[in-house]
Amino acid sequence: MTDQVIYNFNFTNCLLDYTKFYALKLKQIQFTGCSLVAADFMQTDLTEALFDNCDLRRTVFIQTNLTKADFTTSFNYAFDPEANKIKKAKFSLEGLPGLLSKYNIIIK
Repeated sequence: MTDQVIYNFNFTNCLLDYTKFYALKLKQIQFTGCSLVAADFMQTDLTEALFDNCDLRRTVFIQTNLTKADFTTSFNYAFDPEANKIKKAKFSLEGLPGLLSKYNIIIK
């Protein structure tokens, strides 16, 4: 499914653990109340995506376009901001440790 565009496709209360979204164009997609444990979004275009109350434990974001994506109510995410496009993406204060984990710093 690489290089495919999926329009008006959203997930609500879905179990999507270990799902591969590799290199898909998923602009403005909405994930609401989903479990995305160890899902793979490598090289995916998630511009303006909404992750609303989703578990993102061990989810892979590498070379992913997360421009204007909204993670404010999701949790357990940890990825390298330098390996992704995150311009104007939204995160909660509680989620910041997941963005800084590569630096091996202590946040209190």
